[in-house]
Amino acid sequence: MVATLATFLHENRRQLAQAWAAEMGSIAAGRIPMDRIERETPELVDGMIAAWDTGSRDVAEPAYETVVGLLVELSITQAEVGFSPSETARSVFGLKNKVFELTGEGQGVSGHELLELWSLIDDLGLRTFESFAARREKVISAQAEQVLELSTPVMKVWDGVLALPIVGTLDSKRTQIIMESLLQELSDTGSTHAIIDITGVSAVDTQVAQHLLKTIAAARLMGAECIVSGLRPQIAQTIVTLGIEFGDIVTCATLADALRLKQQSVRTASSGR
Repeated sequence: MVATLATFLHENRRQLAQAWAAEMGSIAAGRIPMDRIERETPELVDGMIAAWDTGSRDVAEPAYETVVGLLVELSITQAEVGFSPSETARSVFGLKNKVFELTGEGQGVSGHELLELWSLIDDLGLRTFESFAARREKVISAQAEQVLELSTPVMKVWDGVLALPIVGTLDSKRTQIIMESLLQELSDTGSTHAIIDITGVSAVDTQVAQHLLKTIAAARLMGAECIVSGLRPQIAQTIVTLGIEFGDIVTCATLADALRLKQQSVRTASSGR
């Protein structure tokens, strides 16, 4: 009969690490290299046993610093390779099942100690999940930023002429990215004209119009003039109804109209030289 859980853990640490590694490997399904799992799992088991031996049952205490650090690092990797929340939880809580299996359904180890271990693993799991959630939010935020940047391409049409097709909705954050992208491209190419096409914008309200006007005003400060194209009949009617004034900004019904207009102005300028 095993007298204490500590004795059991020490005597079965290798078998426990192997069983836990197999469980984690099954959940990872190749997203994390198996050699890494097999390398880190014994470190996790040894760290937990060492902390358990101190008599501490609080994962916030220094005794658990090593094992918590390893679990946090693992959770960050899981978030980056696309683990679901349930997979991350199972990868930690699965340790309880392995201990239960190896103790022969608790025989030889006091139920009180097992409950203490279950509670400890739960706390470690919560710490891991919190780190996973925080990292996943950062990953999602970074991906959203990339999508925004990819959804606002600034293209060079001719020398001195840029085109910026906008698809989707405009809000303050996206407008800032659009403005920065356009101004940077104007600076890099030395362009003096830009066509902002809103054919792909689902709806134009006062806020969207203000965002467009701010972008155009910023471009003018850089010495560039803008044409707004893609003003479909529904959008034109909405603009009139809302009383939005575009002032002296040139507008066109389609991107093709804007390109033709700009091409004519370029030819006119060239012939006049």
